Amino acid sequence: MNSPGRRLTDASGNPAIRLRAPLGTDGPRVWALIAATPALDGNSLYANLLQCSDFSATCALAETDGELVGWMSGYIPPMQPDTLFVWQICVSDAARGRGLAGQLIGEVLARPDNAHIRHIACTITQDNAASWALFTAVARKLDAPLQRAERFDRAAHFAGQHASELGVTIGPIHRDRVDSLSAA
Repeated sequence: MNSPGRRLTDASGNPAIRLRAPLGTDGPRVWALIAATPALDGNSLYANLLQCSDFSATCALAETDGELVGWMSGYIPPMQPDTLFVWQICVSDAARGRGLAGQLIGEVLARPDNAHIRHIACTITQDNAASWALFTAVARKLDAPLQRAERFDRAAHFAGQHASELGVTIGPIHRDRVDSLSAA
């Protein structure tokens, strides 16, 4: 179910950002935003179409004046029905520094259909300072512990082609603190 979204502004007078669940027709714009962000691993257009349609309840996008400026893809792992796994977050250069990544996570958690979520999970490489800062801040704002452990090994899982990924789990989260993610 797609919500009408929420409009967010910041204190410095930047244009309002509208957060909402994606539609299937948003897939090409999401794919282009990710492709324009060299630090991110690209997905196929088809994968982004599926995220925008079949997984829209656990994904969010951000728009300013109709321009896509942020994306968060996530899903509920089958064996962890109370967990939001954050697959990827992308914020355009034009929207960086406004706390948008955390707001995208908050948008998904705030949806009534996601009230059952008690944990957030993701994977992060050891050297990804921006992601560590984001998820540490999310844990702090939700007043929840953050744990990490190696999940995907460079040699065993990536055949030496990618750095090892640490599994990160935040939770249990305090549902009454979800609105704190809307603050930049």
